[in-house]
Amino acid sequence: MSAQTTDVLVIGSGFGGAIPAYYLAAGGARVTILERGPRLAATDFSHDMRLGTYTRMVDVIKGDGISVVAGNCVGGGSVIYFAASLRAPSFVFERQGSLRRRLWPAALTRASLDPWYDRAEQALPTKRLDWNSISYAGGVLAAACHRSGRTCNPVPVAVDLARCTNCNWMLSGCRFDAKRSMLLNYLPAAEAHGAEIRPLHEVQSLAPSWIDGYQYAVSSKVLNPADYSCTLDTDVIHAKIVVLAAGAVGTPVILQRSALSLGGIPAAVGRYFSGNGDRVSVAAMNESKVRDLLGLSRPDGTAYAALPIGKPITTATFDHLDPDAAEFSRFTLQQIYFPPITNILAQTSLSTGWYGIGKRQLRRSWRSWLTLLAMTEDDNEGAFGPPPLTGSFTRLAPGLGLGTMTYTPTANTKAGWNAADAELRAILEKDNLATVRPWTGQVGGTVTAHPLGSCRIGDDPRTSALTDQHELRGHPGLFITDGAAVPTSLTVNPSLTIAALAERATPMIINRASQVGIAVRYNASLP
Repeated sequence: MSAQTTDVLVIGSGFGGAIPAYYLAAGGARVTILERGPRLAATDFSHDMRLGTYTRMVDVIKGDGISVVAGNCVGGGSVIYFAASLRAPSFVFERQGSLRRRLWPAALTRASLDPWYDRAEQALPTKRLDWNSISYAGGVLAAACHRSGRTCNPVPVAVDLARCTNCNWMLSGCRFDAKRSMLLNYLPAAEAHGAEIRPLHEVQSLAPSWIDGYQYAVSSKVLNPADYSCTLDTDVIHAKIVVLAAGAVGTPVILQRSALSLGGIPAAVGRYFSGNGDRVSVAAMNESKVRDLLGLSRPDGTAYAALPIGKPITTATFDHLDPDAAEFSRFTLQQIYFPPITNILAQTSLSTGWYGIGKRQLRRSWRSWLTLLAMTEDDNEGAFGPPPLTGSFTRLAPGLGLGTMTYTPTANTKAGWNAADAELRAILEKDNLATVRPWTGQVGGTVTAHPLGSCRIGDDPRTSALTDQHELRGHPGLFITDGAAVPTSLTVNPSLTIAALAERATPMIINRASQVGIAVRYNASLP
């Protein structure tokens, strides 16, 4: 076991880790970044769903009642996300949930976060799609919305449209470097200023440092690149400041395992976990109705059969984001694409059944599906149990793990899902245009790629693990800047909000770093 030192140790290299890592390195601090997954370049991203390819960089972590899709590589979730980049509506920051009091810190509003959204959008950068850039599936949703009296709009995305080939393989990274992940902005900029990235380092725990001048000792395992369940070595790094950004599933588990050595952690760690209210549905489109009712057809005369063509996310309807509406009734409906490996999750009917001859027939027509994501206001009802012996979850197989989180939807969350389901049917089942089938919960429970809130910021120490400056209560110099810090579901894709919050937190991290003797300043230039 080797012991090393650094000024700032960043755990995780997604949005929450890469952003502060860049500014701290640019400001003069010695920065080390630990990432659990491997380092992959564009040429390593394969267009297939074979074991050993996408399972190197994507983990499905199954809990009790919820399954989470998470990135596992340098760049984290930014490498596998679908690049939809939306600002959270203003009402989100005023949400009270079932606690009946404001959940976000008083210092945080949409207006106060807007300058930080501006920075993230410029750095990525993002671009709003026009109608000529949307996928055919996105156009079908837009046409169905228009026909039923709803609105639908192209979404802003973090994609270089000139480089994008519309291959629809975003889940497997981007071999064309068109998707604007952390690999193309903050991380290379951090390295240009001397930051060191160490892939295949799975952090296990934090403890007080025993070296004068340092605050925390961080223990990690060095993983075998051919088998993540095998350990090649162990490391201990001593740091003056720690930025924990291991994701909303990884961050609370690391803290739980560290609780005894740290002398206790806030009670809110590992509580109030949210799946961003995600609700996935499949609309089995009637091909003849697409032509007759919507007047659409592709150049070869096919009416639709275009689920896998284009980009994963291109259009959405925001009709149900009324700030005056009751909480748990507001949501976004978004066209999205999931690879065929997920077809098993589609229900064969509106009943709870999902197997048998009906499932086989449904899967045969998967090209005629329109898959849709509702992002609703959930109740932050998830919680984490005792941590596993090592890691953030128990690895069962490549790309598959068993987590400790439990999630039992409350009546409030179910009401939001039911409202979204009803609206989808009103849009897509009008005159038998399609049949809408929500994904079953029998296989993996609720499925989300947007885990949030397991170590959230707030003003009330009873219900928030972090101060409004993202510092863990009672532990100066330990900051959390990933999705775990987001207090509530957002009704939109979270990536841009996580990025904006990380931008906002960075000056406060640098201020604390200066207080502990690190010669660092806030260099506000974009990467």
